[in-house]
This record gives sequence, C-alpha cells and structure tokens, in this order.
Amino acid sequence: MPEIKAAFWNLQNLFDVTASDVATDLEFTPEEGWTKDAMEAKIANLAEIIKLLHGGTGPDLLGLCEIENHPLAEKLAAATGRTDLKVVHADSPDLRGIDTCLFYSSTVFKKPLKGAIKSHAMHLRYPTRDIFEVELEVKATGQRLLVLVNHWPSRSQGKFETEPLRIATAERCGRVVDDYLRFNRAEFLELPDTAATREAIIGRWNRNVLLMGDFNDEPCDRSVLERLQATRDLDRMEEDVKIPAGKNKPAAAGYLGREAHLYNCMWPHLGRADEGTHYFSGSTNSFNLLDQIIVSRGLLYGLQGLKIDLPSVEIFRAPPIAAGAWKRPAPFDRKTLKGYSDHFPVQCRLALV
Repeated sequence: MPEIKAAFWNLQNLFDVTASDVATDLEFTPEEGWTKDAMEAKIANLAEIIKLLHGGTGPDLLGLCEIENHPLAEKLAAATGRTDLKVVHADSPDLRGIDTCLFYSSTVFKKPLKGAIKSHAMHLRYPTRDIFEVELEVKATGQRLLVLVNHWPSRSQGKFETEPLRIATAERCGRVVDDYLRFNRAEFLELPDTAATREAIIGRWNRNVLLMGDFNDEPCDRSVLERLQATRDLDRMEEDVKIPAGKNKPAAAGYLGREAHLYNCMWPHLGRADEGTHYFSGSTNSFNLLDQIIVSRGLLYGLQGLKIDLPSVEIFRAPPIAAGAWKRPAPFDRKTLKGYSDHFPVQCRLALV
C-alpha cells in the first residue's frame, strides 16, 4: 500500500554565523566559538540523521524547530542530497530568533498555495515561537493534509512556573484545528438544510490533520491532554457530528460550541524506562516525552484517503544519534564538531487508503 513517511525533529539551536539584532543570540557568534566550520559541521551531522530516518529512505514530510532562518533550512535540505525536498518557512517573532519550518517532497506533494501557509504567532508577555500551518495536497490522490508544526514555550524557568504559557499555546493550537474542522458561525447559518449540507459538515469534521512538534509537555500534562484535547481515548475519537433524525444540520449551539478531540499517538511510549525524546539531566535525571505526533479523527480512521499507521509511530534512537551506554541524545559540540541535537526525532507513516 502506498505511504507517506513523516517525521519531526528539534534541531537544538541551528543558527547561522551572521550577527543578529537579538541580544540573546550572542552565544551563537564566531567570538563564542560558533564559527562557519561549526555551523557547516552541524548541518552535515543533522543531514546524516535525516537520511537515516525511515530505514534509510528518509522522510517525505519533515517538521523542524529551532532553526534560525530560511537560508539555513535550504542548506540543510541540500545537505541531504535530496533534490525533491522543498522548504516552507516563515519568520517568527521569537525573541531568540528560532523558527519552525517544514520540508516536503515535491514528488509526493504539490507545491502549497500561498494562502495555505500561515504562521500563528503567540504573543504572551513577549512574542514566542509560532504554530506553523501548511496545507498540502497529495499528488497521487488529491487528498488534503493540514500539517501543524509546533514548538511550545520552554520549561527553562521550571515546568510548573511556565505551564500557563503552554496552556495558552495549546488553546491557540486547538482553535486552529477547530477552525479547519468546523464551519464558523456565519458560514454555518448560511448553510441550507439539505443533504449536501449534511455531507459538507461531516466531511469537514473528518479532514486530515497532522500535528507534530516539541510541545515541551508530555502527553499526560494538562496543556496537551486537557486544553489541546489530544487524548488516547478512542471513545471520544469515535464521536461524529450529531445530526437529529430528519434534519441535515445539527443544532447551532451544539455544533458551534463543539471542540475537536485529537488522538495522541505517543501514549504507548509514555512511562517506559529509559525511553523518551529529551533527556533532562537536572534534579530528576530522566527522559521526557516532549516530541509528539498527534492526529485528527479523519487521519486516525482513514476517513479521507489518508490513515496513520499507529505501529509505525516511533522514537528514532538508532546509532549514531544515541550516545553512551544509556543511549541518550548526543548534542552537538562546537569544539569537537561531533553530535547532533539534545532531542531524538519522532517518525510515522501515513497510508494512502
């Protein structure tokens, strides 16, 4: 069965060597050891791992975060040797100047229209990383796939102290999903009570949405589980739009107030000894499952031509990315020019059905 190979990776501070206007970027300058040689070595090392994903075939779809700008993304794509990998990127207002972006294979997907690319910036007490939205069309089938690449606010000031920031970001991300899966009030009220309307409402609710990213919270944390409503509960995922017998439209209040439940594919990896995507070497010395793959109802059940292959969802920790006896992520060392990132990639496959 034909398939699409997808992955996500937090690259851990892939900066260029050009002087930045942002003061907090000063540790990534030639004066601080971040030289052209270091940058090029890191790009080569990252490209090495990208080529190893999916059994050495590489991804057709790759979400990335912690990359400074579009030219760097183009350099990384070129370093893989894949001429089909195209870059979609938008500058975010993040104080450190690190962005999210998406690589896609031009042999698998059509070039996204300009209106199909959106950057949803989060303005809290300060501007932070964006939620990057790209709608793609599969060349072979014409099926649409909405991809949301996420990098939620950091835990660097403490998990619980910064949790409200991620809860706010989860609400914004959930709203983007709801807007894609549901007609807004004005649109809904204009819909006639016909069989075509019923089909349109149900069809929209079952669209394909793929969320991937570094959420800086785990699947069981409130931001992901309660506010984004990314669950492991299949009973919730099975619920379709309820339309009364003899009608072709649901009740307005119930429909317009409805929020989409999503399925978090990472739950099987949660709570396993020495398993996660990021190793925290602070007081707990433990792995965290911060990098996740989350899907809509349509993508979970294959209702619109694409279906997540749940057994394929995995954390990529094969050599050489996993370092030492404990198989932890190997961050890049600007002195030795070895290493990659402090996060493992996550990957999955989407079947064309």
